[in-house]
Amino acid sequence: MAVRLRLALFGKKHAPVFRIVAIDSRKMRDGKYLENLGTYNPVTGEYVQFHVDRIDEWLKKGAVPSDSVKKLYKKFKQGSKSKAEKIVVEELLAEATEVKAEESTKKAKKAQVEAVEVKEEVAEPKAEKASKKLHVEKEEKEAK
Repeated sequence: MAVRLRLALFGKKHAPVFRIVAIDSRKMRDGKYLENLGTYNPVTGEYVQFHVDRIDEWLKKGAVPSDSVKKLYKKFKQGSKSKAEKIVVEELLAEATEVKAEESTKKAKKAQVEAVEVKEEVAEPKAEKASKKLHVEKEEKEAK
């Protein structure tokens, strides 16, 4: 009996979902299979289930994968490595953004304090100038 690893359709008309199955090569596409090895949703591109250990076992026994199963298997193997790396990278990015947020809030507080100090410094000379101007005007009026 020649066993093949191939896709069996079990989704709806416009929402396909495929089972990855080990099946006798003489059976029809959706016929009775020997073992369900996983599920793939091509619309979202996600692997709902993917039993790599079982697929490896069938390949060791001599099962021949179809082209589409070969592509999915290869893509899953590459993606599983990068998913672990992605998680680590995402954690590092989250930590970095938290640190940046803390730094930016500290900088914003410093900027607010400096702005208040500058306003006070600017406001004092203006008030002094205004009072001097009034004082000078009063003196000029009295002198006339």
